Amino acid sequence: MTGIDENPLLTVEELTKWYGRRLGCRDVSFDLYEGEVMAVVGESGSGKSTLLQLLSGQMEPSGGRIFYRLRDGSTADVWQMSEPMRRFLFRTDWGYVHQDAQLGLRMGISAGGNVGERLMAVGWRNYAAIRESALDWLNRVEIDEARIDDTPRSYSGGMRQRLQIARNLVTAPRLIFMDEPTGGLDVSVQARLLDLLRRLVADLNIAAIVVTHDLAVARLLSNRIMVMKAGEVIETGLTDQVLDDPCEPYTQLLVSSILPA
Repeated sequence: MTGIDENPLLTVEELTKWYGRRLGCRDVSFDLYEGEVMAVVGESGSGKSTLLQLLSGQMEPSGGRIFYRLRDGSTADVWQMSEPMRRFLFRTDWGYVHQDAQLGLRMGISAGGNVGERLMAVGWRNYAAIRESALDWLNRVEIDEARIDDTPRSYSGGMRQRLQIARNLVTAPRLIFMDEPTGGLDVSVQARLLDLLRRLVADLNIAAIVVTHDLAVARLLSNRIMVMKAGEVIETGLTDQVLDDPCEPYTQLLVSSILPA
């Protein structure tokens, strides 16, 4: 026995979003299990960013439902929760890694303060314990602990992204959302960050949903992939299977566009 619940962690049913008369996404349905990483790919305007905002509770859907299995084993409809309960869920069980780390960090407070702030939000009050945990997480994301009192303003782009990851993971979330987590970083920094993310997600058995336009990122990080076009899911399956043998012409075009000439 592994102790892992075989029921889905997240269940999405016919999730739809309209912006007036313009479609954001339509009838998206899937289950996500503990420790599973799913990539959502597609060109700009395909609906993948809208979907991530809906799933992470940043935007209310026009239709459909999102169910989440809580730590006590019960399942809750995310949009039927009270607002305080939903906010608490976002601070504890869920994390969100922005493409622009500045959106996920407090740029004017120290690195240790960024990590510690999330611990304080879940009830930690002992300063020494908070600082010790912050130091531990800086080490885990490969930031020199001597930089704990520096603000993120003095960090490089890659260091900011790693700090944002530490801030998200310090409360041991079970589900994390990532929006183009390596976007805007140079290739060598991307490789290091991807290796770190893959290791942390696997070690901590975190479920993750990763939105990316980069199929190499999808292949490295995800077990399963969902391809979107014009707001709808057109193909889904195991990542290697879909990328090595895509069925849909659109997916074939996406895959061929990243291959060298």
